[in-house]
Amino acid sequence: MQPVDTSHLAPPIAPMLATLSHTIPEGDLLYEPKWDGFRALAFVAGGEVYLQSRDEKPLARYFPELVAALGTLPDAVLDGEIVIATERGLDFECLQLRLHPAASRIDKLARETPAAFVAFDLLALGGEVLLSRPQSERRARLEALLADRRPPLLLTPVTRDPALARDWFVRFEGAGLDGVIAKPAAAPYRPGERAMIKVKHTRTADCVVAGFRWHKNGRGTHVGSLLLGLHDADGALHQVGVAASFTMARRQALAVELEPLRAGALALHPWRHWVDPDGRGEVPDGGLPGAKSRWSGDRELRWEPLRLERVCEVRYDHLQGRRFRHATHFLRWRQDKSPAECTFAQLEVVAPAELARLFSGP
Repeated sequence: MQPVDTSHLAPPIAPMLATLSHTIPEGDLLYEPKWDGFRALAFVAGGEVYLQSRDEKPLARYFPELVAALGTLPDAVLDGEIVIATERGLDFECLQLRLHPAASRIDKLARETPAAFVAFDLLALGGEVLLSRPQSERRARLEALLADRRPPLLLTPVTRDPALARDWFVRFEGAGLDGVIAKPAAAPYRPGERAMIKVKHTRTADCVVAGFRWHKNGRGTHVGSLLLGLHDADGALHQVGVAASFTMARRQALAVELEPLRAGALALHPWRHWVDPDGRGEVPDGGLPGAKSRWSGDRELRWEPLRLERVCEVRYDHLQGRRFRHATHFLRWRQDKSPAECTFAQLEVVAPAELARLFSGP
């Protein structure tokens, strides 16, 4: 479907972004839960719908159930998040499965695991562009627009009470929410600018450094990312994610530092069956450390095994299943820890929370 022109506000539009804070700020602010899904702008005109991703790509073909629901709205442009809620909370992996090339597969998943659109801003309505209007006014008009709507169209909760925002930050993490967003009540909508404040959950974990990938611009000389592992209760080592935020100078230093651990690494490596005979192949299973997927693009996926002798401490925000939801941030080496101590048992477990609470008020 071609992009639709709504109230002279046509896609693509860069969504408004947020800067990171480690504490929940106070002031003339509107607080909302931070959803963990696909950011999306919905353009509705004459019953036609165009869904745009954060990186300004079309999303509508992957979510036919949302297109049908959004098409019942009057002409409008909404900012929100596409999520899939299960009894375990928000399921990002389930959401990723929707990015499939086959329409038949998409239709099947739409029936089995329907998505929802959680609206949190209104950019245009019925011929009027609202970008310059205050956040508080845009919120009030969004509430009026969605007053009688039901799933899969949802309205994110909002509060002006920082104490309630802090309660949300703790209470709803078990439902898979990322944290809290704070928006200046008097501010306009600023496309592409970091005009909001986000507070995210962060924790640390000690992980086995089981391998690495070369950097795309420094193969053989610069490390791109470290492959992290944790042991389960039976002692099996699971690949749980990567640490990849390094300067080029640090990447070069890591290549030198890790070189001694490469010798003989494959012989006893618990992941040795995931490498083809030349030791530089691509892993066939999407859950293993070198696997290709339809979201990988041209990213370097071949990996180099290391002897399991190094432990590092990383900062992470969310564990989904047995993997870190996002890339972790390397903090330091832990020479005082043995690889055997790097287990899932060290991780804080957050009790599930019912998503329904978010829509039933405080």
